[in-house]
Amino acid sequence: MRTSSSRRGRRAAIAAVAVVVTGTTLLTGCGSDEDDGAGKDGQGAGKITLRVGTFGSFGYDNKTGAKLYAEYERLHPNIKIEESNVSDGQKYWDTLKLRLTQNSGVADIQAVEVGYIAEATGTAMANKWVDLSKEGGANLGAFLDWKVKQATTADGKVIGLGTDIGPMAICYNKELFAKAKLPTAREEVARLWAGDWSKFLATGERYKAAAPAGTAFHDSASGLFNAVVSSDPVQYANASGELDWENSPGVKKAWETAVKAAQGGLTAKLRQFDEKGTWNAAFKNSKFATVACPSWMTGIIKDQAGPANQGKWDIAAPPVAGNWGGAFLAVPKAGKHTKEAAELAAWLTAPAQHAKVFAVNGNMPSSKDTLLSAAVQEAKLPYFGDTPVGKIFSSAAVGIHPAVISRYDGQVKTFLTDNGILDIEQRGTDPAKAWENVKKLVDDKIDH
Repeated sequence: MRTSSSRRGRRAAIAAVAVVVTGTTLLTGCGSDEDDGAGKDGQGAGKITLRVGTFGSFGYDNKTGAKLYAEYERLHPNIKIEESNVSDGQKYWDTLKLRLTQNSGVADIQAVEVGYIAEATGTAMANKWVDLSKEGGANLGAFLDWKVKQATTADGKVIGLGTDIGPMAICYNKELFAKAKLPTAREEVARLWAGDWSKFLATGERYKAAAPAGTAFHDSASGLFNAVVSSDPVQYANASGELDWENSPGVKKAWETAVKAAQGGLTAKLRQFDEKGTWNAAFKNSKFATVACPSWMTGIIKDQAGPANQGKWDIAAPPVAGNWGGAFLAVPKAGKHTKEAAELAAWLTAPAQHAKVFAVNGNMPSSKDTLLSAAVQEAKLPYFGDTPVGKIFSSAAVGIHPAVISRYDGQVKTFLTDNGILDIEQRGTDPAKAWENVKKLVDDKIDH
């Protein structure tokens, strides 16, 4: 799940507000508290609607996902599931925080991106969630230990169940690489930039020298920033979990790399997950040759590049391994059906369902046994042909050492990308000025 530049890091929806519904009622927000009622003749008697609020591409839906909602409804005839999905993760989180404060308007299940999980477990919000170590029946031992720790409050409550993690690769358009006279075999491509993000930029210069007209090497300097910072063990917080982004070597390296790409004309100058759908359309129209590719990005490529581009995209190892994104399912206490919601959240995040989502959407499971299973290790996604997707991402997952996160990581990342890097990329803002603008935003908007 993840993630806009700050989103699941995660993950884009097909439109600015896309609503996936298993019933007939369209939702435009996190949903109302109305159920569909019980039939007097006993059919549908006691039937309730569970509303799931998500951002990006979680892979549960019945249209392009693993059809988990339909499966759960078959197993539980008294349940109907409706998902409200938005593309902008920052706006999603801001709206959710407001609704949690008001104790109204929340969905029965709300997704939480890893960049905001420290805030969700912090003292101001910890009591807003159902303790999923006690409700719903989830097997916490099935998850990666660090994933459970991220969603655990200071007093030991588990407020979220892990959906996925975001081991990184680089996805590239083989057709565009060939036209630019670059190798197309994934092992050769990986060797172009192995071990160093500066080699990735050097490959971009080679692409630029022979690029097909109207195309760029990389989609977004902001996306590149996220990839580079995600590959560093020190990101926005210090070892004590305190926000310290200005002194972070990871942030500095990511900023410098993204600025070089932007000023060097290596990007398509796009804002990932933009509400106008420009980034989505660029996939379909083959406007860029590479995109930083956490495992969840494969589902976005499939959905946005579309059938006409099937088989054109491949996946290579990244310059440096890292983890970008991942998410959790949480159950607000203010929801109408907390018991049933906790049970659904536990089922959706169980190892069996993790495997089903990965097989369809590429979201890398956050459960230990599923990561090591043949279903994942040997998996291939039809959209990517014979690419050993499971092997590539599971190998990358082994090397993940999660960075310490602060409660402000998501907000600071948004400021750095949407208000810093993007201004340099699209408006030609001087990098020093853009950095100062970010500092001012952090000082003005964050109380730390």
